[in-house]
Amino acid sequence: MANIDVFNGDADGICSLIQLRLAKPQDSALVTGIKRDINLLEKVKPSVGDAVTVLDISMQKNHADLQRILSAGARVFYADHHNPGEIIEHPALETHIDTSPSICTALIVDRYLNGQFHLWAITAAFGDNLTSLASKLASEQGLDAEETSVLQQLGIYLNYNGYGASLDDLFFHPADLYQACVKHHTPFDFITQNSIIFETLRKGYHRDIDSARAQKTFHETDAVAALRLPDEKWARRVSGVFSNQLSNEHPDRAHLIMTEKEGGDYLVSIRAPLSQLEGADEVAGRFKTGGGRKGAAGINSLKEEEIPLLIDLMEQRYG
Repeated sequence: MANIDVFNGDADGICSLIQLRLAKPQDSALVTGIKRDINLLEKVKPSVGDAVTVLDISMQKNHADLQRILSAGARVFYADHHNPGEIIEHPALETHIDTSPSICTALIVDRYLNGQFHLWAITAAFGDNLTSLASKLASEQGLDAEETSVLQQLGIYLNYNGYGASLDDLFFHPADLYQACVKHHTPFDFITQNSIIFETLRKGYHRDIDSARAQKTFHETDAVAALRLPDEKWARRVSGVFSNQLSNEHPDRAHLIMTEKEGGDYLVSIRAPLSQLEGADEVAGRFKTGGGRKGAAGINSLKEEEIPLLIDLMEQRYG
């Protein structure tokens, strides 16, 4: 019998698995990828009795493969905060799903583990742009402003590393980043003993953010702002975290970041206004390759001629 850990390659997926494996160590095959690689269960080929852990990927997008895995005789632990669609019921499936806009998968796992590795959950919450909640949790833990800032930076950098059109765009493979982090019971220990990783991500993040800030919006109203980024590695890496940063700076406005892809289509990051964390998944879901959660969603491939429809849907939803 084998153990298989399947997790989103962003801060939330990584920090979710860190907590579980610190609490319940085991040798596992790791299945992950870039943040947008959400159909991860198609890569899982289980045998009878295998134990599969699934973290921070949509059940709705993996419905058929989840059924296949269960039919093969595997046991599945599934934790997530995305829209699950129809939740499968099966005696070998344990689900922990909460789609509240003020939660992430790592906080669901934190709740499941009764807060054993709470600092990693706070780090993930910062990475998922749940800034107010993460700050509150940090304060409740007795962290000072500097310690809280360190967790926020790490969460943002772990999240930033997951964005890209392929693994070649990333500074570190998410599986390698997880394996470096899981050796440490706290994020502070990780940073102290892995300064090269932390500094690589820090420098890359700030360099890419500066490049993004040099771009101009092509649509801007009180309700929605949208801008294009070029087909370059830095743009693919920064799209999601730059969306988060714009949301923090303009909490009453929704944001679209559209990054050009080879061939002319766009990779889209959608952020609902922080003042009303609703509807991003609904807008994204109107497009074939769209999905996500209420406050933050994305479209993996948007055609040029679909841009007016996307802008119109955003204005209708948030205007």
